[in-house]
Amino acid sequence: MRVAAVQTVLPEHHYDQHRITEAVVGATGADRRVVERFHAATQVMGRYLALPIEKYANLEGFTTANDTYVDTALSLGERAVRGALEASGVGASQVDQLVFCSSTGVATPSLDAALVQRLGMRDDVKRVPIFGLGCAAGAAGLSRLYDYLRAWPDQVAVLVCVELCSLTAQRDDDSLANLVASGLFGDGAAAVVAVGGDRGTDGPGPGRWGPRIVATRSKLYPDTARLMGWDVGEHGFRIVLAADLVDHVEATLAEDVAAFLGEHGLSAGEVSSWVCHPGGPKVIEKIAEAFALDQGELDLTWDSLHSVGNLSSVSVLNVLQETIERRRPPEGETGLLTALGPGFSAELLLLRW
Repeated sequence: MRVAAVQTVLPEHHYDQHRITEAVVGATGADRRVVERFHAATQVMGRYLALPIEKYANLEGFTTANDTYVDTALSLGERAVRGALEASGVGASQVDQLVFCSSTGVATPSLDAALVQRLGMRDDVKRVPIFGLGCAAGAAGLSRLYDYLRAWPDQVAVLVCVELCSLTAQRDDDSLANLVASGLFGDGAAAVVAVGGDRGTDGPGPGRWGPRIVATRSKLYPDTARLMGWDVGEHGFRIVLAADLVDHVEATLAEDVAAFLGEHGLSAGEVSSWVCHPGGPKVIEKIAEAFALDQGELDLTWDSLHSVGNLSSVSVLNVLQETIERRRPPEGETGLLTALGPGFSAELLLLRW
């Protein structure tokens, strides 16, 4: 499978972190010094939000927030897919599979059904909606494209991830988890166009296509369900974010990555590009420490975190796009794409440029 194009789309409403901090203090009534400390620790400089910041006070209950999610997610998702199709040179009618990932809102029919019609895709396109994988879904979605295109190497598959984390904010929740999340997560969408191996290696669109995906690995850790996720109830989505999540990353990720690479005759030192989900400063630091990445290998991951925050499933795709456009490795080099999410789980993809 080859990545033909990646396109990230962000909402129009951008605010620096200081402005968002002020809004969170006003909404939750939490101690200003505590909120400022947590928000500063995220190292996020600003974020894009689904709504103008003053409109969040009007989101009275889950129904209103979810209605806003549906409208905004469809708009951003459509723009992301259109951009990726245009960049790849692939037409909407050529798409055989559409995978839709999101964990910040719900709809039945799932939003991919509406996207198919908006985008002019065929009515026999195979739709795969995925909910609940959180930050890992961008990587997991790529793996599902890989699975499909191994079976149908002459076809085209599209992944779209949309996350509107700001619409899940809890105004009455001054817990540490909610205050940290309110300083970390942002909104956005990203789409990937991928083609099977029988369709060639160079696209008709502008520029060169992205990397090939040559192997994937999913890892689910037992007894870790409360590390990350949602508590879902009449309030909507309430964040679960354990303080010891970073400890688990430190204890498990290096060994799992080494085992995955070893199966393909590789070591971490032979990986020239690291496309890592920007889960937060401490997670990025642990990844850098585990694999001795001290030569700027994670600069694009840091840049994504600083400029737009953690976009959940969208973030790793944003880093992939930036890698293709700004720091594309030489042909034949090896890359690794990683993301962590609820479960607790890890997704690993081996890339060949």
